[in-house]
Amino acid sequence: MEAAAKARQIDVAGALRDAGVTGLIAFGLFLPLIGFETVTNIRDELILTTRWPLLLALLVVIAVGRFAYSVAVAPWLARRAERPRPTAATVWQRHVRQWLVPFAIGFVIVYPIGVIAIVGLGGALRWIDNFGIQILIYVMLGWGLNIVVGLAGLLDLGYVAFYAVGAYSYALLAKNFGLSFWILLPLAGILSSFWGILLGFPVLRLRGDYLAIVTLAFGEIIRLILINWVALTNGYAGVIGIPRPSFFGIPFTADHDGFAAVFGLQFSPVYRVIFLYYVILALALLTCFFTVRLRRLPIGRAWEALREDQIACRSLGINTTNTKLTAFAMGAMFAGFAGSFFAARQAFISPESFTFIESATVLSIVVLGGMGSQIGVAIAAVVMIGGTEILRQLNFLKEIFGQTFDPTQYRMLLFGLAMVLIMIWRPRGLISTRDPSVFLKEKKTIGTDLVAEGRG
Repeated sequence: MEAAAKARQIDVAGALRDAGVTGLIAFGLFLPLIGFETVTNIRDELILTTRWPLLLALLVVIAVGRFAYSVAVAPWLARRAERPRPTAATVWQRHVRQWLVPFAIGFVIVYPIGVIAIVGLGGALRWIDNFGIQILIYVMLGWGLNIVVGLAGLLDLGYVAFYAVGAYSYALLAKNFGLSFWILLPLAGILSSFWGILLGFPVLRLRGDYLAIVTLAFGEIIRLILINWVALTNGYAGVIGIPRPSFFGIPFTADHDGFAAVFGLQFSPVYRVIFLYYVILALALLTCFFTVRLRRLPIGRAWEALREDQIACRSLGINTTNTKLTAFAMGAMFAGFAGSFFAARQAFISPESFTFIESATVLSIVVLGGMGSQIGVAIAAVVMIGGTEILRQLNFLKEIFGQTFDPTQYRMLLFGLAMVLIMIWRPRGLISTRDPSVFLKEKKTIGTDLVAEGRG
């Protein structure tokens, strides 16, 4: 007993030492980033101000988190690693797997109705648009990138380029030629898929870091084209006045032929938002359906074989050139669908909406959710994008840290913290298990030593 108590005392002392060292390192890193701030006064002079309460609060959180990790989390992870893995799912895990997907689909279908019932038409606009539509756009982007990264194992850092191609394709064709949203939606996907093939050809022999660098450069090339081809894209000013989709030809306007007047309703912008919500929901479900079906086809199994080992893939007679091109093309097509919807929803687009940070966000969603997992990507998108929107509502923090405090400025710090925690807790993502694409007679769990992405 005395030896055990001494060991616990040594662990606590070591945890305090680690917390102090971590706090000092954090102080050195965040002092110039958060402790000091430059503001402009009324005479247009740049003044250096300090934010000591915010810096102190952040250091306390970091030090306490490090102490808690050393005392509680690290021993728990060690004990968890020593325990043998269960060979079969528990009862509650089977129930969760059985009912999670139907419950989630039912929830997103009735979400606008539930929001209207709780907050009314006036307050529902923000919740349906900022939370529902915004999250579903990133869910769709995550599922599209999951084909390239999760299934085919091709690291793509320029995915936002296809998103931009879809958005500008719809915006320019709809504004200049007057084509409808439903005609341009598949056309935008086809054009984005074409650009995905163009990207795939130069990178057929690349893999890993080299592939990531080339795709990153491709994304920047598309962004610079959008900025400098002013005659076509209007440069930094962007494209304004993009036509919005209608409900079977009925516009969502306040005129006598608008949606509200035709159906005898009082005009409200929430009707258009609800319509857009169900449009992006249908597109997201379509993306998920096609991805799941493609996994079971020979091309899907070829993607997974390419991810595991390209040399073995070639030895089996699989054409790796066509496999890579189809992965880029399919992923780009779904990004084009999402981009055309984004342009129709915003009625304004500019190159500022398609920066590298968007690609990093979508890639983070795929990695955090679990590469190859549809459910994991959806959960990660809800947490990351929904969490960012919730930060905008935390106005009470301004009373603590000052009126100039903007919580959304620290969302990238939260993203980084989430990545660190996931790498510690679940290195292969939130959902690291999934059913095998094909099986003989019954499904069997595949060990982590046999696949690159984890179990299943």
